Amino acid sequence: MSPGFWKGRRVLLTGHTGFKGAWLAAWLHRMGAEVTGYALAPETDPNLWSLLDLPGVRSVIADLNDRAALDRTISDTRPDVILHLAAQALVRRSYRTPVETFATNVTGTVNLMDAARACPDLRAIVIVTSDKCYDNREQIWGFRETDPMGGRDPYSASKGATEIAAAAMAASYFAPHGGHPARVAMGRAGNVIGGGDWSEDRLVPDIVRGCLGAEGMVALRAPGSVRPWQHVLEPLRGYLMLAERLAAGDDTATGGWNFGPDRRDERAVIDVAQAVVSALGRGRIAIDPAAAGLHEAKMLRLDCTKARLGLGWVPVTGFEDCIRLTAEWYAGWHLGRPARDLCDEQTSTYDQMLMKDRS
Repeated sequence: MSPGFWKGRRVLLTGHTGFKGAWLAAWLHRMGAEVTGYALAPETDPNLWSLLDLPGVRSVIADLNDRAALDRTISDTRPDVILHLAAQALVRRSYRTPVETFATNVTGTVNLMDAARACPDLRAIVIVTSDKCYDNREQIWGFRETDPMGGRDPYSASKGATEIAAAAMAASYFAPHGGHPARVAMGRAGNVIGGGDWSEDRLVPDIVRGCLGAEGMVALRAPGSVRPWQHVLEPLRGYLMLAERLAAGDDTATGGWNFGPDRRDERAVIDVAQAVVSALGRGRIAIDPAAAGLHEAKMLRLDCTKARLGLGWVPVTGFEDCIRLTAEWYAGWHLGRPARDLCDEQTSTYDQMLMKDRS
């Protein structure tokens, strides 16, 4: 990744009010990009986007399927790069709101890509989906980018459908086959954790709320499920690297890309919970299998060989680093430290880890 590439770069970032989007907005702002965010209003209080209070970052609160607002924002922004993170991102909510989930994830993405065709300055579009886009048959080996899309629950199916729709839009309208000079890539990340996430039905926010709350307890519904946990900055770096390559006209950067941890850093839910509780220094864990109910995959692994060989992207935070950084962020915030200071410090720490890894 080249920080100089982003200085003064006009970036449209969808989903900036979400957890990953807020971290990415802070990182782009730190590198001097001209960022316009487009998303629905934050859903939780507290939420990382509001706590960051980033000066100079324009925020448009609107729906991806509000085409008039989307067209107006793209016309006003004239983006060089679009980073598309906006989504309905919760598996269990998708069971309650399947129509909203498909409308946001699939139709919203198609709307964005169609609107982007009117922007002549645009050179790169990175569509962020999920590791759950694959047809998961609980295989023990990692999914590769060439594996079929699928999904048993509405959320996973919406992500698989988004991948198919985005690939069709890219092939029809964008370089190297279509008439628009922008190139398109899709980023598929494993489970991300880090400070500032207060979403519902996510492991780390549930642990933090429980451990720092009055009862000091968190109940786990699927302690044996294995996921590719990684710190939030890891896949964000992958998306930025993809955007740089796409903007340079590199056709090999198009298509789908996996971003996940090393195999040795995959962990079961119970291992993550115990590690976070230990790092926070307070709290206790209870097992509540009756809370599981809805189907969720037990095993999910990614093969990230393509990103390692094709981009030179390699994770630099191991499981212990990931847990430490996450716990330190929440502990600092709990003691009253500003969220922006915590994100800036951890981004600096991550930059130093990258430099050390390269040396």
